[in-house]
Amino acid sequence: MKYTEIPYVKNPVSRILYGTAMPPFQTGEDGGALLDAVFALGVTAIDTARVYGDSEKVIGRWLETRENRDQVVLLSKCAHPLPDGTKRVEETAIREDFKTSSENLRTDYIDIYLLHRDDTSVPAREIVEIMNALHAEGKIGAFGGSNWTHRRVEEANEYAYKHAMIPFTVSSPNFGLAEQVKDLWGGGCVSIAGPSGAEGRRFYEENGMPVIAYSSLGRGLFSGKVKSSEPEHADIAMDEFALKGYAYPDNFERLRRCEILAAKKGCSVPQIAMAWLFGQKVNTFAVVSTTKPERMRENIAALDIALTQEELAYLDLR
Repeated sequence: MKYTEIPYVKNPVSRILYGTAMPPFQTGEDGGALLDAVFALGVTAIDTARVYGDSEKVIGRWLETRENRDQVVLLSKCAHPLPDGTKRVEETAIREDFKTSSENLRTDYIDIYLLHRDDTSVPAREIVEIMNALHAEGKIGAFGGSNWTHRRVEEANEYAYKHAMIPFTVSSPNFGLAEQVKDLWGGGCVSIAGPSGAEGRRFYEENGMPVIAYSSLGRGLFSGKVKSSEPEHADIAMDEFALKGYAYPDNFERLRRCEILAAKKGCSVPQIAMAWLFGQKVNTFAVVSTTKPERMRENIAALDIALTQEELAYLDLR
């Protein structure tokens, strides 16, 4: 595993975060054995959110029984809209979410705290002030936005810099080899993948801000189970949201090229897709969800697979 410092986070952060938006975490079952396994592999950062069912509770029980809170980097998210679309990017909701999350996680601080969606009707300055207050109170370390556009991140940080405040130091958009053609869940999913994400990528390349990429393997597209020659059977590994966002001809062509390179290099399709991600100039951390520790071991090994610039361009249809 490789680790990198993120400003305002006490411990080095593993380049791969374990994503818990899946059973057994969301359903509140015992995920201790899985957490033990990925932690033993060196994945010391865990991604969760207030809206991921009982995920935080499962993680909290694990942290308490293993007594390893000081060795783990916790990332959680707040202020997600209600099911009816009501937006919650305001101080009362953010503080209520933090209180619930900290109780569930059985900790008094969260290392990385993200606003799960944006509300562009709220001035960025107000959000910066709220998050700075939480940081000053010792409740959170680094903070930023999940599914925030780079323009809004820039707006927030301009205000922070002008007023000697802590800026957003992390961002979590979709990023991976597959282009997110359509918004998976609605409500403002943001991607910096594909041709349409070029401006966002340049922004993160230029300022070096850590990007915590979600759905970096196309939510099953690059799992190795989907075959480029059988796109009609993609639902073997892709749910309805993944199909909506990623099941398009250009992405199946990217998959075909992954298959070719994987065979050439003697590795797996997901390893090639992961190697592509870490071969980009963006300062990337990848959120990976799996119930099989051996798959996580393969993802970690992909950190050491070097692709040439020609191979990186070839995979991305350039």
